[in-house]
Amino acid sequence: MKKIIYSVICIIIVLGIGLLFILDLNKGDHSKDDKKLEKIRVAEVAHTVFYAPQYAAISQGFFEEEGLDIELILASGADKVTASVLSGDVEIGFSGSEACIYVYNQGEKDYLKTFAQLTQKDGSFLVSRQKIDNFTLEDLKGKNVIGGRQGGMPEMTFEWALRQNGIDPVNDLNIDTSIAFAAMGGAFISGQGDFVTLFDDNAKKGSLLN
Repeated sequence: MKKIIYSVICIIIVLGIGLLFILDLNKGDHSKDDKKLEKIRVAEVAHTVFYAPQYAAISQGFFEEEGLDIELILASGADKVTASVLSGDVEIGFSGSEACIYVYNQGEKDYLKTFAQLTQKDGSFLVSRQKIDNFTLEDLKGKNVIGGRQGGMPEMTFEWALRQNGIDPVNDLNIDTSIAFAAMGGAFISGQGDFVTLFDDNAKKGSLLN
């Protein structure tokens, strides 16, 4: 009789532990499902492999682990990114830091702040209309180059690289800064310029990189 009682008690304990374990699992599943992610809208200046670490972090769920739901919005050009942030359409702008300087110099009380550095190099390519074997920057002398918006980071970086190699960006070549960032590839395809500076995604869309 005692053995029967002990057996019944053991079965009740095992069933009780099992039930608690199941309830705990269900509780964990519900808490995970009920976890509300904070929506963060990010305007990026270009969609390019140069920013691959950001895309990898999003696709691998690293932001979700921190409670964030990232929505990427393409706003071609730092000026467009800045406008998106100032208007409240997005919470964060991803572009060159020069945009923050320009807004601050205009005396805006609600100016932007740079709080992170994601890249250390310029991610644009110099694309030629004609194939040039053993190209050097000297080949740019006397040529027309679509360089991007004046005061934009890609154009300023391009001029810096020229000066570092003994080329005067004002007198040795013509840099066209009148074409908007998003229209540079199309302008080049239409026949403007001997060279153009483009991020990889824009160059591929225009079949300029093979």
